[in-house]
Amino acid sequence: MSGTVEEWRVVRRGKGAPRKFKSHQPVPSAPACLQEQLDVEKLIRRIRDTVSELRVEELWQQWKNQLLLATSTSVSESSDSSGAEGQKDKDTEGTVRQHLECVCYGLGSFSSCASARYQLAMLLLLLDAGQIPVKDCSLYDPAFSPAERDVLRGLGLSVLTENEEGKRLATKPTLFYLMHCGKALYNNLLWKNWNPRHLSLVKIIGNCFSGIRERTIERELRRDYSYISKAVDLCEERLLPCPSHLIDVFSDTALITFPSDRLNKLPQSSWPDSPEPQYQHCSDLEIILKQKSISGSPETTTDAFSHLTLM
Repeated sequence: MSGTVEEWRVVRRGKGAPRKFKSHQPVPSAPACLQEQLDVEKLIRRIRDTVSELRVEELWQQWKNQLLLATSTSVSESSDSSGAEGQKDKDTEGTVRQHLECVCYGLGSFSSCASARYQLAMLLLLLDAGQIPVKDCSLYDPAFSPAERDVLRGLGLSVLTENEEGKRLATKPTLFYLMHCGKALYNNLLWKNWNPRHLSLVKIIGNCFSGIRERTIERELRRDYSYISKAVDLCEERLLPCPSHLIDVFSDTALITFPSDRLNKLPQSSWPDSPEPQYQHCSDLEIILKQKSISGSPETTTDAFSHLTLM
C-alpha cells in the first residue's frame, strides 16, 4: 500500500481525543459555510478513495470470505430451521444467505483519525459484500462532529441520535461493527440479547473475546463483565487477518457468532437470571453512559466511547 507508511507513523497512538472541524466564527459567513460544505465533500471523496485502497488489499478478500461464510447456511440446514428469524436468499452455490441489518458503535472521529477512516472504509466494503443496504446501517459515537454526521448521511448511512450504550435488541440477523471498543459496550450488547433466540441473531466484528479474557484478571471479568466471561465458551470466533502496516487499525479483530448448538449447551435455568450490568467497581469504565437529568437539567454526555489501545 504505497504512500501510507508515513501516515501510520503519525497516527501510531491510535484513536485519540475526538476533534471537530474547525469553526472560527459563531455565525459563519457565506464563504465559511461553503468551505464547510467543501470539506464534507472532500472527506467523502477521501473515504471512497480509502475504500478503493482497501479493496485491493489481500486482507479484504479474506474478511469478505469470512463474512459470507458466517452469514450462509446450506439449503438442508435452512430447511431444518424454517422458523429462524429474518429473510434469506438462496444463491447459485446451494447456500442460503441471511438478510442482515448493521449497527456500528464507537467508530471515532474519522475526519482526524486515519485508523477510524480505514475502519469506516472497511465497514462500507462489508456492507457491499453482505448485500446490506447502506440505509440499513446505523452508526453512533459521541465523537462525531456535525460535519462527520453529514458525511455519514452523504454516504447513505443512518446516524443514530441517542446513546444506546450498546443495549440494542437484535430482532433480526444483525451485524454489530464494534472496532476496538471498550468491554462495557460488548457486555451491554450481550446482556440485552442474553437468550438463545436473540444471541443466535447477533454477529459481531470487533475485539476477540478470548483475547479480552486473556488480558483481564479473571475475577474482575466475571464480576464486572460477566456476559463476556460466559460468552467466550458459547461463541465461535473467526480471527480476521491484519497485515503489519494496518496493525493499529485491525489488530485483535474477530468475526463472532453464536451457533445454536453451543447456546443450547447452557442450562435453561441460566437464561432468565440476567441482571443488567452496573459496573460499580469499574473506575476506568471504557464507555460513556447516558446521564439522567438532575433537578430539571437536560441529559448530558461528557466523553466519547473509549477505544482500547492494543500493544
